[in-house]
This record gives sequence, structure tokens and C-alpha cells, in this order.
Amino acid sequence: MPTYGVRGLAVAGAIAVGVATLCYLLTALFPLVGVRMARSAAEQLDRDVLLGAVLAEVLFSLPYLLALLTAGTLVVIWTWRARKNLDAFPGAVPNLGPAWAIAGWLVPLVNLVVPARVLADLLRNSVWQRRQSWLVGVWWASWLVFLIGDRFVARAEQQRYDRLTELPRNDAEFGTYVRFYEDALGPRLVPAVACLVAGVAFVVLIRRISAAQQDRLSRAVPAWPGQPVWPGQPGWPAPAPGPAAPAPAAFAPAAPGAFGPAGPRDGADGASTTSPQVPPASGGTIGA
Repeated sequence: MPTYGVRGLAVAGAIAVGVATLCYLLTALFPLVGVRMARSAAEQLDRDVLLGAVLAEVLFSLPYLLALLTAGTLVVIWTWRARKNLDAFPGAVPNLGPAWAIAGWLVPLVNLVVPARVLADLLRNSVWQRRQSWLVGVWWASWLVFLIGDRFVARAEQQRYDRLTELPRNDAEFGTYVRFYEDALGPRLVPAVACLVAGVAFVVLIRRISAAQQDRLSRAVPAWPGQPVWPGQPGWPAPAPGPAAPAPAAFAPAAPGAFGPAGPRDGADGASTTSPQVPPASGGTIGA
């Protein structure tokens, strides 16, 4: 069965997940910056400062989207490779096929359940320690809170923002923007904390699963005469070569009566019917 190295991809994926988590935390804490800019706009009665706050939040979101796309691509590839390696591990009994390692992340609603089952398969069949299965539960619970909470908070904020005055003209209308950013910080903390927990748990899972799989791949020893087996399985280590078989005879015994008292039987024309003796030369059958 083909196997795939996952160590380098795991390091890249862990870094990308960490960067995406950090970028999301910065976007979640942006209301702290928005409040200061809204207060400055209210003091100056300057609508351009409010527009600058909107643009600043967009700039905060762009690195997060880029990091999220990079992390998602690396994680999908890593999950598929790690799942394919299970097919080559003796004793591994995964519950889902390799196709779910990709579709589980991309299909809506399915991505709420299948990734957790795939990671549970990888952890159980790679690390072989059931006491670490709680990591999958922690990651899954925090991942669901992050996905659902982020969408709920974003929708609620959009509804509150649509009720604001598009072109504020006095202190009261500018004050609504100040209160908007003040009220936005609290709800954002819930998905932010969930994102932090999910990011840390997923990085730990990636590193442990990858380390366990690379250890098994590095201990693979070819069996005699070249078929790959795993340590502890029948045929490992390779059996030592036995004693060499005796060399076959150069000539088969002659049939009875082939040789008379006067020597080899001759044909009618006096020619010998036996094969001529050939001096030994290089090449031929091994051991002859």
C-alpha cells in the first residue's frame, strides 16, 4: 500500500492554523479600535472618520481570510494523506473511507460532524492511546461554537448596523456609532475564545498524529525477499538465508545398456552418440 509523508505538511498546516487563529482574534477585538475612532468622529462631527473605521475593519479581515484559505487547503491535504496511511497500517480499522477526508470539510452540514469522526479515526489508529480521544471532543465542541457563534454574531451586527443613520449630522446620531462598537465587543468574545481553543487543540492533534505516523513509517523494514512488513508482524525481521542447495549434476545418468564393455555405443557410421565434453566457461546457472 502507498504511504505518504506528513511531517512537513503537518508543520506547515499547524503554522497556518496558528496564523489564522491569531488573525481572527485581531478581527474580534477590532471594536476596541472602532470605539476610539467613533468617539473621535463624534467629537469632530466628521463622517470621514467613521468611513475610515469601516475600511480599517476590512483591512483587518483580509489577512484572516487569506490565512484561513491557506490553512484550509493544507489541512484538507494533510487529512487525506494521514487517512491514506491508515490503509497501510496493520491492525488499523478506520470507520470512514479516504474520500470523507476531503468531502467532510467541504460539504455543508456534513462538515459539522464528519471531520470530528475522521480525526477520531486518525488518532485512534495512529497513536493507539484511547485516553487522548478527549482532544477530539474538545476540538469538535469549540469548533462548533466558533462556526455557529461567528455566523450568529455577524448576522446580528449586520442588522444593527443597517439601523444606523447613513449620514450622521449631530452628536446623537454619531453617538449611535459609538454604542454600536461598544456593544459589538461582548458577543465577539464568545467565538473568539472558541476559535482560540479550537486552534490550539487542532495543532496538538496534527502534531501528535503526524509524529505517530512518521514513527511507524520510519520503523518499516523490508521482509525477505523484499515484501514490506511492519515490526511485530509475521515475516519481520527478514529470515536469514539458509545453506546453499547442492549443485545439480552436470550430466544425467546414462540409460542401461548405453555403455558396453568396449566403451560408448557407436552409431552405424561409427560416430559416438554421447555429448562431447565442453570445458567449463564463465556464466551459467548459479551453483552449477
